[in-house]
Amino acid sequence: MASLGINLDHIATVRQARRTVEPDPVHLALLAELGGADGITVHLREDRRHIQDRDVQLLRQTVRTRLNLEMAATSEMVAIALAIKPDMVTLVPEKREEVTTEGGLDVVSQETALQGQVSQLQGAGIPVSLFVDPERQQLQASQRSGARWVELHTGSYAEASWSQQPLELARLIEGTSEARQLGLRVNAGHGLTYQNVEPIAAIPGMEELNIGHTVMARAMAVGLQEAVRQMKDLVSSPRHEPLFGAGLAAES
Repeated sequence: MASLGINLDHIATVRQARRTVEPDPVHLALLAELGGADGITVHLREDRRHIQDRDVQLLRQTVRTRLNLEMAATSEMVAIALAIKPDMVTLVPEKREEVTTEGGLDVVSQETALQGQVSQLQGAGIPVSLFVDPERQQLQASQRSGARWVELHTGSYAEASWSQQPLELARLIEGTSEARQLGLRVNAGHGLTYQNVEPIAAIPGMEELNIGHTVMARAMAVGLQEAVRQMKDLVSSPRHEPLFGAGLAAES
């Protein structure tokens, strides 16, 4: 049974569109927790396009579940994390021109630098997760970096056509199995919706799904607490098992 992390970035996006004080992600985090969220996730981007430093500081003081800070692998962000001490840091790739994160971190090409950052953060008692594509080389490099977790990028699965989606699901199942064999714990996220989340939640070994945009979109119709409750029902008790590769994952 997977747990549910709710990403609040899009609440801050609405606020920053008018450079005003509402809606406040700090206040709405409480409603997400009341709706059943097992954790709160925010991405403090280098350009501060949505979540602000003030948000992270106040969320650290008020979140009662757990706070997952997504951030680029830079010295500035490592220093912020060391000062705030979230419950987890997820290192993600970041480009100024992108609308949202476009793929997994290339751990292979940054392995030496990441080892140092992972060591700093985990030495301070902050578990580190690396946001990666479900590829063997990236998973092996993640394990060598010393990180305890990976978060598998589900964007290719979410954006795949109906005919290709089973193949992308199989990649995620195999990636989860391989990561666990390497001693890594596994989360997943990006592009997941109420329509496609259940097969991901049902993957053996999947611990947590981090979901934001689709929940915020539904919250506009039914309210945030109810939107989180509906997603939590799907994630915690998926009715649809993975269609491909489940046997392989179960055996490994």
